[in-house]
Amino acid sequence: MELAKPSSVFAIQDHQSSSPPTPIWKTVVVASIAAGIQFGWALQLSLLTPYVQLLGIPHKWAAFIWLCGPISGMIVQPVVGYHSDRCTSRFGRRRPFIAAGAVLVAIAVFLIGYAADIGRVSGDPLHNTIKTRAVAVFVVGFWILDVANNMLQGPCRALLADLSGTSARRTRTANALYSFFMAVGNVLGYAAGSFSKLHKMFPFARTQACDIYCANLKSCFFLSIALLIILTIIAFATVHETPLNSADIAVDEAGKPFYSQMVTAFKQLKRPMWVLLLVTCLNWIGWFPFLLFDTDWMGREVYGGTVGEGPRGKLYDLGVRVGALGLMLNSVVLGLMSLGVEFLGRGVGGVKRLWGGVNFLLALCLALTVLVSKLAASWRHSLGGELHPPPIGIKAGALSLFAVMGVPLAITYSIPFALASIFCHSSGAGQGLSLGVLNLAIVVPQMMVSVASGPWDARFGGGNLPAFVVGAVAAALSGVLALTLLPSPPPDVHNTKDERTQPSS
Repeated sequence: MELAKPSSVFAIQDHQSSSPPTPIWKTVVVASIAAGIQFGWALQLSLLTPYVQLLGIPHKWAAFIWLCGPISGMIVQPVVGYHSDRCTSRFGRRRPFIAAGAVLVAIAVFLIGYAADIGRVSGDPLHNTIKTRAVAVFVVGFWILDVANNMLQGPCRALLADLSGTSARRTRTANALYSFFMAVGNVLGYAAGSFSKLHKMFPFARTQACDIYCANLKSCFFLSIALLIILTIIAFATVHETPLNSADIAVDEAGKPFYSQMVTAFKQLKRPMWVLLLVTCLNWIGWFPFLLFDTDWMGREVYGGTVGEGPRGKLYDLGVRVGALGLMLNSVVLGLMSLGVEFLGRGVGGVKRLWGGVNFLLALCLALTVLVSKLAASWRHSLGGELHPPPIGIKAGALSLFAVMGVPLAITYSIPFALASIFCHSSGAGQGLSLGVLNLAIVVPQMMVSVASGPWDARFGGGNLPAFVVGAVAAALSGVLALTLLPSPPPDVHNTKDERTQPSS
């Protein structure tokens, strides 16, 4: 019998995601891959900026290097998501992309960690200000790492949605578990980055071209790739996918260029997805100023330091280290909160109310950074020019903001992705492409904030507060739209008896 022609290029005859959810332990195993991914991200945030300075990369170049994350996310996740929805490999749809991403991470980590050594072998002098060859190797490795991480994240979340079947509750739980393991990876990454003698575990890491700091970075990356590979192997050994039959792919896609299909896919997005994209975009405009400049805010506005040498430089470095402690507290709260997302969602009357409410909490926290900064500035003014760290009350207030913001961050890392999976399933869309499209609502704000925050802050006299205020306004708007325009997800359609008796695959 001839297959009926699907009405949308999104359409995939998805037998796996339309079945009852698989056992919860399989969801936990797949979600744990996030710990390996986030371990590497945390190392990027905490260690790579000083490493960039060690290689002699000028500050104006460094800004372009950090743009590779959102650029690769904007291109890679939709492309990978689209093709993972249609992959007919005998190993499944998502697992080949997850495996390729893990291999690319290993290659990228080698290039980044050994950039100074490769540059030295290629002819870089030891004491040259800019190690040109090492910089080239580092940039290539850094771009590969961001591409690889984006190859991992989209298919991992899509596989979680596949394993959740038609259960909206299980989909939310799966994304909450993913958020929890992201927090675990953050804690591991920040802890490893703060341990200055880690290189002693790998004596070969320190070389003539690679000092102790560089050797510590190598050692941290060795641990991160080992964790990622171990978790990926465990997931592949215990969780299997049903291969997609080529006959299940929409027959009207044959011969169409990929980007033509992508444009058609955007045109066929349903209203719930468009509203979700808008709320997500505003939400991340609220988040990115703080995520990009949180430790810098501690060093500049709270501690009153400046980048460089001298007493103010020492104050700035001290503030940055205290900010790193704040990130650790944030990750702990993120992990604990992630485990309670489903419970809190039921308690407040639905996940849309929960997301809207915590967006107002995010707006309040961003607004309070102004108060903490002004109190710190007033205290410094009372000292008559003497340079001292802020009193315990101001430090406690700043660290409390870091910690409290772990609550809305847990929701941001889970609920929007769960809603994208639920909305796309109800409209017959592919999980991979829908999550890739959602990622566009994240990376576009990141690029906007990265490019515009500097000139915006300079217009108001420098510092981080102007960008934080814009973030507070955007977060409040996202809260209003989440409560008023975002549709509630449909109720679970699975049978709880089926969920208990679903056989392992």
